[in-house]
Amino acid sequence: MESYLKENFGGVKAKHSSDEALGRWRKVVGVVKNPTRRFRFTANLGKRSEAAAMKRSNQEKLRVAVLVSKAALQFIHGLPPEGEYTTPANVEAAGFGICAEELTSVVESHDLKRLNSHGGVEGLVTKLSTSASDGLPASEEKLESRQEVFGINRFAETETRSFWVFVWEALQDMTLMILAACALVSLVVGVATEGWPRGAHDGLGIVASILLVVFVTATSDYRQSLQFKDLDKEKKKITVQVTRSGYRQKLSIYDLLAGDIVHLSIGDQVPADGLFVSGFSLLINESSLTGESEPVAVNAENPFLLSGTKVQDGSCKMLVTTVGMRTQWGKLMATLSEGGDDETPLQVKLNGVATIIGKIGLIFAVVTFAVLTQGLFWRKISDGSYFSWTGDDALELLEFFAIAVTIVVVAVPEGLPLAVTLSLAFAMKKMMNDKALVRHLAACETMGSATSICSDKTGTLTTNHMTVVKACICGKIKDVNSSTETKTLPSDLPDSVVTMLLQSIFNNTGGDVVLNQDGKREILGTPTETAILELGLSLGGDFQAVRKASALVKVEPFNSAKKRMEVVIQLPGGALRAHCKGASEIILASCSKYLDEHGNVTPLDGATEDHLKATIDSFANEALRTLCLAYIDVGEGFSANDQIPMDGYTCIGIVGIKDPVRPGVKESVAICRSAGITVRMVTGDNINTAKAIARECGILTEGGLAIEGPDFRARSEEELHELIPKIQVMARSSPLDKHTLVKHLRTTFDEVVAVTGDGTNDAPALHEADIGLAMGIAGTEVAKESADVIILDDNFSTIVTVAKWGRSVYINIQKFVQFQLTVNVVALIVNFSSACLIGSAPLTAVQLLWVNMIMDTLGALALATQPPNNELMKRAPVGRKGNFISNIMWRNILGQALYQFLVIWYLQAGGKWLFAIKGDKSDLVLNTIIFNCFVFCQVFNEVSSREMERIDVFEGILDNNVFIAVLGSTVIFQFIIVQFLGDFANTTPLTFMQWITCIFIGFIGMPIAVAVKMIPVDSK
Repeated sequence: MESYLKENFGGVKAKHSSDEALGRWRKVVGVVKNPTRRFRFTANLGKRSEAAAMKRSNQEKLRVAVLVSKAALQFIHGLPPEGEYTTPANVEAAGFGICAEELTSVVESHDLKRLNSHGGVEGLVTKLSTSASDGLPASEEKLESRQEVFGINRFAETETRSFWVFVWEALQDMTLMILAACALVSLVVGVATEGWPRGAHDGLGIVASILLVVFVTATSDYRQSLQFKDLDKEKKKITVQVTRSGYRQKLSIYDLLAGDIVHLSIGDQVPADGLFVSGFSLLINESSLTGESEPVAVNAENPFLLSGTKVQDGSCKMLVTTVGMRTQWGKLMATLSEGGDDETPLQVKLNGVATIIGKIGLIFAVVTFAVLTQGLFWRKISDGSYFSWTGDDALELLEFFAIAVTIVVVAVPEGLPLAVTLSLAFAMKKMMNDKALVRHLAACETMGSATSICSDKTGTLTTNHMTVVKACICGKIKDVNSSTETKTLPSDLPDSVVTMLLQSIFNNTGGDVVLNQDGKREILGTPTETAILELGLSLGGDFQAVRKASALVKVEPFNSAKKRMEVVIQLPGGALRAHCKGASEIILASCSKYLDEHGNVTPLDGATEDHLKATIDSFANEALRTLCLAYIDVGEGFSANDQIPMDGYTCIGIVGIKDPVRPGVKESVAICRSAGITVRMVTGDNINTAKAIARECGILTEGGLAIEGPDFRARSEEELHELIPKIQVMARSSPLDKHTLVKHLRTTFDEVVAVTGDGTNDAPALHEADIGLAMGIAGTEVAKESADVIILDDNFSTIVTVAKWGRSVYINIQKFVQFQLTVNVVALIVNFSSACLIGSAPLTAVQLLWVNMIMDTLGALALATQPPNNELMKRAPVGRKGNFISNIMWRNILGQALYQFLVIWYLQAGGKWLFAIKGDKSDLVLNTIIFNCFVFCQVFNEVSSREMERIDVFEGILDNNVFIAVLGSTVIFQFIIVQFLGDFANTTPLTFMQWITCIFIGFIGMPIAVAVKMIPVDSK
């Protein structure tokens, strides 16, 4: 079976499956009872192709727009003005000078000429009644009128489907329709021959069973859809920095309005269409909208920003012009959302299993019907009444047909692929409570197979709460751990050095110091920027005063490739100065001078350089992050288009930033090791800092290798093949190093790799990895969009929780498959063999429908929603090549099926003697006992299936309320069917001893299961 599944259903991957692979398995699938339900959680390939066509259209539109705008630039000053734009009356009455349609047209078509006709960006700021510095006024009334004129920033979404839609979809099951037709015929013939109500019992029994199956199925599916809806809302929670009423604040992108001033930086997603107001070095990646991978420079000459694009480099202030469904991104998102998520490999594989069993079941059903019908014909021939057919004969033939159809109902495990989505929906909901947001379904099951985790250091293994605790300035090492020590530091330094230090800290930063709405000072920015700014403020610096004393000429934001940030400022006298900060050894290598203890600029000699390098190492060995600050005066001829100098700098000082290890990380790393998962630290930090943190976390062990990115890059393929298994720490790594490491682990060593990332440059590695894990707090929108799971608290321990849930999902589905296949095998063989050998089936259509519900919807609810336990992290990972239906599962299935088959056959052959059954109703009593024993065999088998290898199946059983509820309701309803619904279910009430015996026979399956588990088999 496994080879058939791999050949026909193995082309779908956890990530980036081609449309061809997604389409191929659909063609192979056969014997589908209910296509609407079976393929509900699969990608809509038609809608996907529509979205792709829209992207191509956008690409062509933008290409034409850019060409037109370039041509317009050449002629714009020489052309006479066009007819003036007239503002619609309702827009003017609301206090605005431009309508939404005109704004959309200007930005979408990149029409510089029309933009200039409105007075450029400044003119639109005025027409939108906003301020480039203070943003929108916060008056509720004005915001509402703005919404009415320009719309809201929300996209069209598919409506939530009601419960009755799911009922209707459950009714689309072909076999249930056939059974309903049988029930109708049975009802008509029965009432005509036996009268009402006796003649209606069989037909009404089937109708009641169908309705029960439909409503239980619809309830389960509806609950799943609500869970996915809740998770979808969580995925779309994106906030941006906005200025309103003069205050910087975080705002949901869905609350943005035309006229808002948005602050964008590297890794942000542009939340609406807009125009560039001010900024530096802005590069926009428009591939999500147009498919074009080449970044576009956005500036005053090309100020157009489109919703859904990503900031690849630089930063800016943006004026929001167009929101929601008026943007091209809004229209594209509406189409993409209808395309749905890719189906997961397990879903596809279980569709394959359902297809195989369905085909076998179909053959069994046809043969069973043929054998039963032949028996009826032979009896008629032997009686000599083959020309005389009564209503009873017609009902008997109809019963045979209903049994055959019900065998197909039982045999086609329609619930198998849906059990995956049930388990995933349950796991995803629980993982949200554990601070992990799953963006792609397949990530849940893939994480259970992970063999390697490549983790960032900062914010993942550490707390990301940074403070400067040491500084080396003017060659002297100072502790600045307390506010007292920091306040006395300026008195120990020359005034010129303090001035230069504050100028560097406050100008060369991606952060900001603002007053919030409560009038309190607030530091905005990354934890590193916040720590440095906090130091500057503690030294007595005035952020706004220092910033106003000079003008920014050029900004090169920090990124993980160059590991430095640089700015050029114009001083009050007109002179230009560049400040840079970044990785200590890299910045120090760019320095040729330093500030000595008297504040003089002195050439950097060998002894001083060695002292500074030793300082960096001593800080790093104390697990401190080190940053070097430096400056250089540049010539007057420098312009914003020139390259900022890379060397010749003067070293101002080195700071050591403490970022403590998160509580529980060491224990989590130990859990990973016991689970067979290798944890590697990949960081941009100094190697000594990385090694110190890695030892503290338990990542760097005896015999493990710590390597720097440049050294890793210089190695040959042969050397990498030998080195990579030993690497536990990679320091000073670039995003390309991380990508290379992940690629080698996946391809050369066949590992299933999970990777954490937070920056824009981590996107390639997150994309390449089997599971990309983005940080929810420190992560950029680009990183989050490339990721499969978002770690909402940025904590490594949460990653271990995700791995535990991933294993739980995988094993839960294996348990359910094992349980369902056992019922399939027994029900098929019992009914088929009985029909062939005895000429009648012991289980009627109504009884088989009840059994089908126990093993399908109720079985999935009970077994596919088991919470994880700590034992899961004590076994080896499945890895990339593990068989889903393992030898352990086959052993358990065959052992349990053999016991149940023998029991039912013995009861058929000697049940009357065993239970001392006599009288006219002896056959009915025996069949009821067989039915009862069969159901209780499934009840106890469900309990045994909670563990596939362990003997103790009761551990934690009371913690799973769903399992207890399913088991309890199955037993109660079985009692009601047998004792009170005999006319409809072809049963008769049983005595107390008969009940005890049936339960005991079912219970014997549990020690049988224990004995079977003792049989050693290859675990693969």
